[in-house]
Amino acid sequence: MNVHTRPFTLDGAAGALECALDAPDATECPNPRGIALIAHPHPLYGGTMDNKVAQTLARAFVSIGYVAVRMNFRGVGASAGVHDEGRGETDDMALLHAHMTQRYPGMPVALAGFSFGTFVQAQLQQRLDAAGTPAERLVLVGCAAGKWAMPAVPSNTILIHGEVDDTIPLTAVLDWARPQDLPVIVIPGADHFFHRKLQHIKNLLVEMWRRG
Repeated sequence: MNVHTRPFTLDGAAGALECALDAPDATECPNPRGIALIAHPHPLYGGTMDNKVAQTLARAFVSIGYVAVRMNFRGVGASAGVHDEGRGETDDMALLHAHMTQRYPGMPVALAGFSFGTFVQAQLQQRLDAAGTPAERLVLVGCAAGKWAMPAVPSNTILIHGEVDDTIPLTAVLDWARPQDLPVIVIPGADHFFHRKLQHIKNLLVEMWRRG
């Protein structure tokens, strides 16, 4: 499916926020089936919305008929402000959620994140749940368990982790997932950035979404 990427800017609490919307070709998919918000890895360690895992997640969602939107967190790229350890980033993602649900009213919203982005999305899910508007589903890749205080997530969350992740050890993710009885999909031989394994992320997401 052809993808059209359109940049746009939101006015956040700390200033302008640089965003990119990936949408299916209108001739192939005239009626998108949902919205996917994608959160990138840690800004202080080179994380941007152009990260390969973030882009892979966006392409996977577009392939199943979603409009996918990525945002540079505070202090990244053309986004104003400075890193706020997840607090301001969650606020900004909530702003993006409000913008997208107004732009595409009535559509379900999926939340997806990589590494630090999983922490932001899990926190946003808590806010949405408290407001009575929970996300349709979460996709957490390289989950930040053990690095940040990850809250509990819904039972239908898709967790994907690399077997040899040396940034966020698989054991930390299993320790976090075990009390919640959450399955973890482990990609053999994959490191934290899924070098040469990105296709597995896309294939797994598409397969899991089709299963429902």
